[in-house]
Order: sequence, then C-alpha cells, then structure tokens
Amino acid sequence: MISRRVLVGLAAGAAVGWPLTTQAQARDGMRRLGALMVDEDGPLGQTRAAALVQGLGALNWHGGGNLHIDWRWGGGDPALFGRYAAELVALSPEIVVAHGSPSVVALRRETSTIPLVFTGVGDPVGQGFVESLARPGGTITGFSAYDPPMAGKWLGMLTQITPPVARVAVLYNPATAPFAGLMLRVIEDAAPPLAVAVRAVPVRDVAEIEAMMMGLAREERGGVLVLPDSFAAAHRDAIIALAARYRLPAIYAYRYFAASGGLMSYGIEPNDLFRRAAAYVDRILKGAKPGDLPVQNPTKFELAINLNTAKALGVTIPPSLIAAADEVIE
Repeated sequence: MISRRVLVGLAAGAAVGWPLTTQAQARDGMRRLGALMVDEDGPLGQTRAAALVQGLGALNWHGGGNLHIDWRWGGGDPALFGRYAAELVALSPEIVVAHGSPSVVALRRETSTIPLVFTGVGDPVGQGFVESLARPGGTITGFSAYDPPMAGKWLGMLTQITPPVARVAVLYNPATAPFAGLMLRVIEDAAPPLAVAVRAVPVRDVAEIEAMMMGLAREERGGVLVLPDSFAAAHRDAIIALAARYRLPAIYAYRYFAASGGLMSYGIEPNDLFRRAAAYVDRILKGAKPGDLPVQNPTKFELAINLNTAKALGVTIPPSLIAAADEVIE
C-alpha cells in the first residue's frame, strides 16, 4: 500500500488532448489524465492506483515528466461519483480512467467527447456503455471485471462446505450494481442443480444489511453471496463483521474480503486490470480511437479461503477446495 501523498507524487503530470486540448497541452510537454476511482483509503484502492501508475511508467509515462493525473475517489456514494465526475471533466483531461460502473455512469452524464477507459465494469454492453465487446464504438472502451462462469462458481463453493448452504441471500446495492441482473440470472440458473434456494436482497445501508442477516440467521443453513460493487467495497468491514456475528458463511468477489476475515473469495485479480488499462491509455494518447479498441475480459482469477473464519463459523472447507486456493489463511 502507498500513501495518498506518495501516490500523487508518483502520478503527477499528464497531457495529450482530445481533440481541442491536445495542442495546448502538448506544447508544454504535459499530457493530462483523469482517474475516477472507488476507495482511496481501503487496501484495494491504493494498490489499484499504484498498478495503474506502474503500468503507465512501464510505457514511459512518468509523473512530473510527461504525465499529470488528477485523482478523484467516489467511495460507495453515488452522489460523490457525480460530483467528482463533474470536477474531472472541468479540468479538461484528454482521457479518463473510470473504475466501476458508477464512475462510467457519472462521467457519461458530464461528457460525450472525452475518451473513457473503464476497469471493473460487470456488463458494459448491457449497461449501454459500448455497442459490442469487439467493436465498442464511441468514446468508451476498457476491461470487464466479470466472466459469466464466476457467478455459478460462487454459489457452488457455498454448497461444498459442511454443512452445505441451502438458502442463499445475494447482497447488492442497486444504485452501485446496475449489472446485478446479469449476475443474478446466472446464479438463479445454477441454483436448481445445486439444490439451493436463492433470493436477491437489495440493500442501501448497513441497517438493511443487518436486518437481512438477522432474518437469514433464523433460517437453517443460510449463507450470503456478496456481489462485487463499490458499496460492498466501502462497507466491507461491516458486512464481514455482521456475517461473523450471525454465523453466516459468505463468499465475496475480492481476495481482500477473505484477508479481512471473510470466509471465502473468488474473482478477478483487480490490479491486473489496471496494469492492462495503462496500455489502452498509452494507445489513445498516441492517437488510437477508443471505439476501435475491443473491450477485454478478465484473464486472471484467484481463490482465497480463511480457515480461521471457517473454524469460528463451525464449517468445514473440503480439501479439494483448499488445494485449489491461491491463498489459505490460517
């Protein structure tokens, strides 16, 4: 993890225009990039930002030399994404890296001309961000955070523990997870062969999360599946603590949930998306059109299991799942 001061120092500098700002910014040798991120203070936010900076550096875009990055952090608050999107657009960046669906939605309200390279978006076609994965069209392209088999695997892993989960609440915030319908359809299709009852539980604050978990704890063999969105990231400590309090096995999409006390996580390696996004930033700054750059799906996945949490919950993880894990926390 790196501090905000160090990060800003690493990232200072930026400029290639699109299209009116190019000449003015190129004259002083600076290219300008905006970045609308999710979580500044969490364990993932700083490492993601560092991965972007490092990826850019590998392509000879250096803070304080030829690149300036303006950072904004929306957390799990949709209103903040809107505010910071407006601030970034007012700074006239030549390109913006948009982390997550709320960032893209907010930026699209502010501009239709500045190129956007997104990371961590679940369903870019379904949300109307791009025309197709192969030919995005327009000014938006990027790196998806979702591969359809993931959702079925989340559910399957919950049924492999002992005792197996029989009722699963799928937790998400509709305001920050507009892609939830896509994932829910896959989860619901996977449920019957696994003999699992699934229900979607939209939540908007910690009180609603607790009410859901309290009710689920009264049922036999209940479990929680937390969809990946900025709300869950911002409230991860509360979600993990409530799952422990009500003794509910839960699976998450990001490794740091398991590292923070969650039972299991399976999903993408997020830093990889930011390193790959740097290559698209480089190509666009050198003249490529975003609409000609295909949206790329994730290629790296990781499974983490917290055996300490399993012991506290009174559940057993099968040896086959432990053997497949990238990280086992004991």
